[in-house]
Amino acid sequence: MKEGIDYYFNEEGLLVMTEAYHLKRGYCCESNCMHCPYKKDSKEK
Repeated sequence: MKEGIDYYFNEEGLLVMTEAYHLKRGYCCESNCMHCPYKKDSKEK
């Protein structure tokens, strides 16, 4: 993993995974990640 590509630290100092990281992983972990490209569209609820 590379900082700035796969993750970054937000203003509170928390680790945030990027969309690039999620795409490399290849699936949704169902943890409601901020940059998850696999989130279902809110219209599908």
